[in-house]
Amino acid sequence: MKKHIITCLLMVAFFTLSSFKDEEINLEGNWLFEIDRQDVGIAEKWFNRKLTDNIKLPGSMAQFLKGDEITLKTKWTGSIYDSSFYFIPRLEKYRQPGNIHIPFWLTPARHYVGAAWYQKEVNIPANWKGRRIILRLERTHIETGIWVNDKEIGLQNSLVAPHVYDLSQYLSTGKQRITIRIDNRIKEINVGPDSHSITDHTQGNWNGIIGKIALESLSPVYIDDVQIYPDVKNRKARVKIIVNNTAFEAFGGKLKISAKSFNSAKSDQTKEITSNITVSKQKENSIELELPFGKGMQTWDEFDPSLYNLEVKLISKAVIATKKVQFGMREFKIRRNQFLINDIPVVLRGTVHNCEFPLTGYPATTVEAWEKIFKTIKSYGLNHVRFHSWCPPEAAFIAADKTGLYLQPEGPSWPNHGPKIGLGQPVDKFLYDETIRMAKEYGNYASFTMLSAGNEPAGNQVKYLNEFVDFWKAKDNRRVYTGMSVGGSWPVVPNAEYQSRGGVRGLKWEKMPETESDFSAGIAPFKVPFVAHEIGQYCVFPNFDEIKKYTGVYRAKNFEMFRQDLQDHHMGDQAKDFINASGKLQLLCYKNEIEKILRTPGYGGFQALGLQDFPGQGTALVGVLDAFFQEKGYATAQNYTRFCNETVPLAKIQKFVYTNNETFKAEIVLFHSGKTSLQNAIISWTIKNEKGNILTSGRFNPKTFENGNGLFAGNLDFALNAIKEPAKLNLEVKVNGTAFVNDWNFWVYPEKNPENTSTVYYTTVLDDKAKEVLDKGGKVFLNAAGKVVKGKEVEMHFLPVFWNTSWFKMRPPHVTGMLIQEKSAAFAHFPTSFHSDLQWWDIQNRSQVMNLEDFPADFRPLIQPIDTWFMNRRLALVFEAQVGNGTIIVSSADIGPDVQNKPAAKQLFYSLQKYMNSDQFKPKNKLDFEVIKDVFTSPSREVFKTYTKDSPDELKPNSNQNKVK
Repeated sequence: MKKHIITCLLMVAFFTLSSFKDEEINLEGNWLFEIDRQDVGIAEKWFNRKLTDNIKLPGSMAQFLKGDEITLKTKWTGSIYDSSFYFIPRLEKYRQPGNIHIPFWLTPARHYVGAAWYQKEVNIPANWKGRRIILRLERTHIETGIWVNDKEIGLQNSLVAPHVYDLSQYLSTGKQRITIRIDNRIKEINVGPDSHSITDHTQGNWNGIIGKIALESLSPVYIDDVQIYPDVKNRKARVKIIVNNTAFEAFGGKLKISAKSFNSAKSDQTKEITSNITVSKQKENSIELELPFGKGMQTWDEFDPSLYNLEVKLISKAVIATKKVQFGMREFKIRRNQFLINDIPVVLRGTVHNCEFPLTGYPATTVEAWEKIFKTIKSYGLNHVRFHSWCPPEAAFIAADKTGLYLQPEGPSWPNHGPKIGLGQPVDKFLYDETIRMAKEYGNYASFTMLSAGNEPAGNQVKYLNEFVDFWKAKDNRRVYTGMSVGGSWPVVPNAEYQSRGGVRGLKWEKMPETESDFSAGIAPFKVPFVAHEIGQYCVFPNFDEIKKYTGVYRAKNFEMFRQDLQDHHMGDQAKDFINASGKLQLLCYKNEIEKILRTPGYGGFQALGLQDFPGQGTALVGVLDAFFQEKGYATAQNYTRFCNETVPLAKIQKFVYTNNETFKAEIVLFHSGKTSLQNAIISWTIKNEKGNILTSGRFNPKTFENGNGLFAGNLDFALNAIKEPAKLNLEVKVNGTAFVNDWNFWVYPEKNPENTSTVYYTTVLDDKAKEVLDKGGKVFLNAAGKVVKGKEVEMHFLPVFWNTSWFKMRPPHVTGMLIQEKSAAFAHFPTSFHSDLQWWDIQNRSQVMNLEDFPADFRPLIQPIDTWFMNRRLALVFEAQVGNGTIIVSSADIGPDVQNKPAAKQLFYSLQKYMNSDQFKPKNKLDFEVIKDVFTSPSREVFKTYTKDSPDELKPNSNQNKVK
């Protein structure tokens, strides 16, 4: 009898469910709207009345000019490290109403942090009666509360996944009112004010809903979750399916699964696997099926990102539910200190994505938008993206799967500057909840290969992160896990499967530039893959042409202020020269740091900060691309891929400046991280002069190179005694028959130059004799190294500004390269371009600079250090002028006849002397002797002051938050 009753129930279920078909009501478009500044909407039951304003969704409040104008009283979410902007006298005009220019980050069209209400009437069709109805909000910011008519449904808080509400019990047929309250305040759950998931530094703390907004009508028995676990070696996948039954009858039916490739030249399809399934009423059931693949199985990696769609059918007489899931057959594992993709070693070449979306202020939710970004990233030779303290929407994973990139999304937290982990604060549980949501929503995507809990924490971090890693290693083997991405001073998390860590990065060029050293000693203590955290951070001068691109929710008020300040310092006409000169130095620095990693045996990879600019934290212009992922004019993908690619020829060179009694030597090595080994590769090399004439060339015997860093190829040497004139030479190395090629400039000077018959008075002090010589129409060369007073506060290294001087309160260096008047006859015997290159190191590094604040507005030095754009001081390393009846060259770099062991400085002095003794030495500008003398006697009038060690009271970081002590 009991068996007969169950059979009847199952038959009823089969019959009832067979008529269901998924339907959807798109809720995009006009919504009623109202700002709840006083947070009274719940108490006053705003959900039970018609709201008074309008807005469009998807979108944000700022996008539709809802909220407040930006003022000096705006209570930002992000930390303000340097509040000197609020006090510096020369910036007072940018603090006036109507002319507010915030320098810390891009300025949104409007600002609002608090509760806001969104409301829409929806007509529910009659045929939806008895169905499961869910409201899907793809991404909101941050907390949502839902009401249907006058019934409260619930509250959700997630920064990484859709907010999904089951409204089945609350929606009737006909007109229904749905009201959503969104609150973007940081409340009990504090992920940190500078987390890129919420901060003003990047996407901004927006209020709204983006992506898909829809009501979905589904069968009461539905496929709740599908997770696919590839087993590449055994040509199969384990498929875990959860079926949920919200009906009041038990369910019995069948599950069918099959997979078919969809984006590769050859098609592959599995057989269909069928299994019976029963689910008790208002319960769920989990089932695991094995899906075998045939000999045509296609694997996914960066080179061949072949993908499958798994189709899952839930059948009761007819198909009542289906689910299509994109996945790739791949295994991303670790063996000792190597990452492996399908058992092939891979080195990660990555950039950090910080949620830069300057047109919308929130992340893209379309596959097309993400494909454009990822294809750009990949065109620069990169294969990896880290998402700093945020997780992108689903479209990013779909696009990365198709493009072939390895992704490291993170828990949406930078638990520092307020919150801390491991102390029982709400953020502890929230990071588990959020990463579980990430794994459920995006875990099948082949590109989701790595996971970090967030960025640079504070608190009891080792214990907490050890447990976090252990939890995930036991739960899901489809990716590899680290604790958090951290700098070099953070404690090591021993249980991390790989280290995303600073401390073993940078260019240590205290003595001279070279390409022989590597990071072997730094990574030796680590027995797991070491991925360099945030390498680079080399600054470039702002590109003011970028301002016109800000046509959306943001304005580049910071750029506008920097541009006007440059004009106020009489250098507005030099802006393009500054970006190009500083950009070439930036590119050189990225080349050398990346090459140092690629020649280090066993280095797991890097996460550069970055390929693109960072719009906040004081304005960190560290990318060769702007925040729109577009070129700035001084670097191309073709330039970049010479030193950053799956295969890169490398040269170990002791130094880059030689005299012609020496021999140039180089050890050629190779970086290779390909799909297969390089079979019988022939590596050839040439040395050319600036005219392109080949001076010597050679090739090494054919050799097979497996994947690895710093693989030896051969040695070369070239005697320089035939080089009689100062020369810039170029070593180029290529892998024959491929596009892989790289090159390095080096310089050769005569060991001894011809004697100059000179009438120039050389001095190290601007003394009475110098004045006398000038008054009589003579020529003076002043080597003022170490004597500068006006400008002594400006510190110049060869390497440019790190990150930016605002975020670090004017920590040196302050200079971001030099602009050189290379066409001047002054450099006729000193080959140079318009920017700093390696031959300038022994002249430029740690030299004093001169502040020309009292010089004529049109005065331009021969060699002009480019100041931080927060100060825009007009600087000089070498300048020429008419003084009295005579002429002078002044250098604050140590160049002169007595300089030893600095061949470039010696050669520059020779070139300047030749110039001064020629009839071409006719300086344009006339200066008063006292104006020059003042550089060595009086301090700068305009110097940087912090004015306060704190932010103004009303602008303190976290002032608008419930800060956890």
